[in-house]
This record gives sequence, C-alpha cells and structure tokens, in this order.
Amino acid sequence: MTVPRRVPLDGDTRTDVFATVLIKGSVSRAEIAQTLDVSPSTVTKAVKPLIDDGYLEELTGERSRARSQAPVLGRPSQRLQVNKARHAAVGIKVRPDRLIGVLTDLRTEIRDYRTVSLTDRSPGTVLGAVEELALELADGGGTADDHVLGLGVSISGHVDAAQKTCRYSALLGWHDVEIADRLHARTGLRTVVSNDVNALTVGERWFGEGRDYQTFVVITMGTGIGCGLFLNGRLFTGGFGMAGEIGHVPVQPDGPRCNCGRHGCLEAVASYDAVLRGITERGGPVCADIDMAIDLARSDDGPAGAAAVAAFSDAGDALGRALASLCNLFNPQKLILAGEGVKARGLFGPSMEAALRAHTFSSAADDCDLTSILIDDADWARGAACLVVHTELGSLA
Repeated sequence: MTVPRRVPLDGDTRTDVFATVLIKGSVSRAEIAQTLDVSPSTVTKAVKPLIDDGYLEELTGERSRARSQAPVLGRPSQRLQVNKARHAAVGIKVRPDRLIGVLTDLRTEIRDYRTVSLTDRSPGTVLGAVEELALELADGGGTADDHVLGLGVSISGHVDAAQKTCRYSALLGWHDVEIADRLHARTGLRTVVSNDVNALTVGERWFGEGRDYQTFVVITMGTGIGCGLFLNGRLFTGGFGMAGEIGHVPVQPDGPRCNCGRHGCLEAVASYDAVLRGITERGGPVCADIDMAIDLARSDDGPAGAAAVAAFSDAGDALGRALASLCNLFNPQKLILAGEGVKARGLFGPSMEAALRAHTFSSAADDCDLTSILIDDADWARGAACLVVHTELGSLA
C-alpha cells in the first residue's frame, strides 16, 4: 500500500475546477469557465497541472457540444474527466451495531464493500475494528499500483473535524474520543473524521440530488434525525463541527426524553422510536420495528391502525415545523429527505408538508424544492469516502 503525497492544489480555482469536472462527469474547458464564471485562460492554467499530475485526463475523440461558446486556449473542445485510477479512498460508516466499509476510486465509485458486526460500542473496540477493516479494504481491494488517498470515518453526533475528535455521540455513548490521529498512527492512512450526515451531504452535492444547487439541506430520518447544510457552495459545519443538529432542537418542552438526556427534542418526537412509542401510547400494539408500524398503519382499519396513523401524523407535524425553521433560517433552494424513514412518507408526508407551509415566512416554502431519496448502507460509507477526496483535494465545492 502506497500513501501518496498531498495533491498539489494551490488555491480555490484549481480545486473548484477539479470539483466541477467531478460533478459533471465529463466537461470541456469552455464549460468549466462558464460554470465557474472565470476567464478561459484561468481554466487553462488550472487544468494543466491537474492533467500533468494525473488527476484529470482528456477524453480522446469526444468533442464539446457547446459550439456557440467562446474558444478556450489549449484544445478548447477536448472533454475532461477525473482519472479514477489515480487514487483510491477508504470510507467507513460507524453504526452502533456494525461498521460499513467501502473502497472507492477517485470518482468514489465503489470497488469493494464489506460489513463488520459490533457487539461492543466502547471506543477501543470500535476503533480497533475500524483499523482492521480499513487495512483489509486498502490492501485487498485492487492492484499493487493503487494509491490509497486516505481513510474517511463518519459517525453520528457532534464531531469536531478540525480537532479530529468525536465530542459526543448519543447513539454510541461516546464523549471526547480522539479518532483521526489514533487511526492514522495505526493504519498509516491520513484519516479524516466527520459527522455522518455531513459526509452524506458531500456525496449528494457531487453525485446526487444536490449537484445542481448552491444552497441545500439534507435531513436524514431513521433511528435518529440528522441534518447537513450546504450553503452558498460550501459545506457548513459551524465553528466546532456541530451545525445542523436539528434532531436536538426542542419542539416539545414537556415531551419525551431523548437519547441525549434532554426532553422534547425533535428526535424524541419524530424518529422511529418515537413513532413506535406513539402507537403503544395510543393503545395500539407493540411494533418490533418501523416496518411493522408501516404495515399496521396501511392495512388495519380498526383502532390499532388508527393509532399507527396518528403516530405517523404527529411525527410528520413535528418534522414539518423543524423544516420550516430551516427554511426561515437558511432559505435553501432544496430540502432533501433521506434515509430509511422516507419509505413512510405517504404516512407522515401530508402533516409534514402542511406544517412546513403553515410555519414558513413569506415565500420560503414555495422557493424550496422538497424531495426524498432512499439510501442504503453503501451510500453512507461512500459518503465517508467522499470526505477523503473533499479534504485531500482541497476545499471543493
């Protein structure tokens, strides 16, 4: 395994050029200049070292379709793409019960996928398992010529990426756990750690629903409720990595106790566990998981089904009010609902959308496109790999 030197990207223009090519797949120099609103000569100057160092490559025989655009120096119509073979990246998502790991190429296309079960959530045990999985992926996923750019680790909760530390994760029960330096010392891989939803948000910007937007928000729904903010062309994590913790915004001051220890957080009112609890509180049966709750709400016409329908509706109302706050604060162009929870949108969606419109100011709701996507374990781990490319190749848009 070869650990590469840091990529020679000096300045925002070169990193933005790389990001533009990554997002668009293949693009001409003229199209890059138009997208970034910079001069053709600026693009030419930025592209040359990226080609020389093997991060971009020209596509033989492909010509630009943008014939009406002004010519650009240096074979203007030759299309460019990211050289996916230049580097690999390892991404690992940490869940309370398992690790999900991937090895990707430089375009973060998955080349290897593995999972490891966890029976112990203690930091030592989990990080030891992360170390083993990272080395397996790095050493076993390709040829000897691969250059592993780094290791990305994503974790739920408050992660201070600058300090390379998980400050607090309610789901894992961790407080002030140093991660990146510890894993770097053990694996030899430059390691970046981040909140899992922030990692997913980078992936959505590059390859998903956020690729055409400069300001959007990702809200994840499942056992917890998370939020990633992409504002004015940049991932926003706040001063200490905690921006976007919408799951712990109080929506019911006298509400149920949350995993974080406080009462009435959105997560305690609108997550999977909240819906399951809401069904039993209304006299319905105990549901083992959210799929049983969905089936109950859709198939039972009696009191049990009504209890399930009401539980989903209440969760949707709370979520809609939280989304309204996001719209009022950040005025996003797009809201992306992601995660396992969106499979129940038909049940919580009407009350969520009604609350969103009832509590937004002026045209904030009308200006915002609301969409939902199902994501799986591989998407979470791929997001962690995106962190590596995002960090090692500069402050990418």
